[in-house]
Amino acid sequence: MKGSPHTVSDVMTRTVVASSSGAAFKEIVRVMRQWRVSALPVVDEGRRVVGVVSEADLLRKQEARDDPGPAGRAHRSASDKAGAVLAQQLMTTPAVTVHPEATLAQSARLMARHRVKRLPVVDDEGVLVGIVSRTDLLKVFLRDDEEIAEEVRRDVVAGRFPDPMDSVGVEVQDGVVILTGRVRDTTVVPLAVRLVRTVEGVVDVRCSLGGPRHRPLLEPDLAESPDSVKNGETRSPA
Repeated sequence: MKGSPHTVSDVMTRTVVASSSGAAFKEIVRVMRQWRVSALPVVDEGRRVVGVVSEADLLRKQEARDDPGPAGRAHRSASDKAGAVLAQQLMTTPAVTVHPEATLAQSARLMARHRVKRLPVVDDEGVLVGIVSRTDLLKVFLRDDEEIAEEVRRDVVAGRFPDPMDSVGVEVQDGVVILTGRVRDTTVVPLAVRLVRTVEGVVDVRCSLGGPRHRPLLEPDLAESPDSVKNGETRSPA
């Protein structure tokens, strides 16, 4: 898998089963069971996404059997779906979709905001080209530890610290990045840690970076005898 940032096109499933707007209720259920999916994009004749039918939409029919519910707009909408028999009547529209070049973080935010488990992926014309699920977004955490370490060294350490690269140790264990060593400018350490966290596949960051060792400087006109050094004393010249 290439370096960050990864996009939806890197992880999406390209073989997508979809439904036509005229598909019947039982046909939708059969296709979901056959492909083991919990939702289907609904497309028009040009494969443009017009909606999504989910298991929740289909279950409205079961819910309505024993619960007539109160009157009102929300109930009428649920009741309409309970009596629906075609995809165009069952689907939720407009569909929440994502572009192939969207980042995984953007996709995750879309899923969280709309409370969905997957997103149809569409091109600039709205044509279905794939689908991305929560599981797909987690694929970045399968990146090899050394691959992550190399990206951290190349894109974070080398760019933020003017010191030789071997002054900062980068180790990755099960996705946890461990930074060790000393750097001249400690003010950039918090920024470096934040950048490491943005590297996809990173689970956590443990930072032990310190500043340079401080060595006491002696004034040039002070002389130390072996005895004074031994006794921890310094003497001024007479």
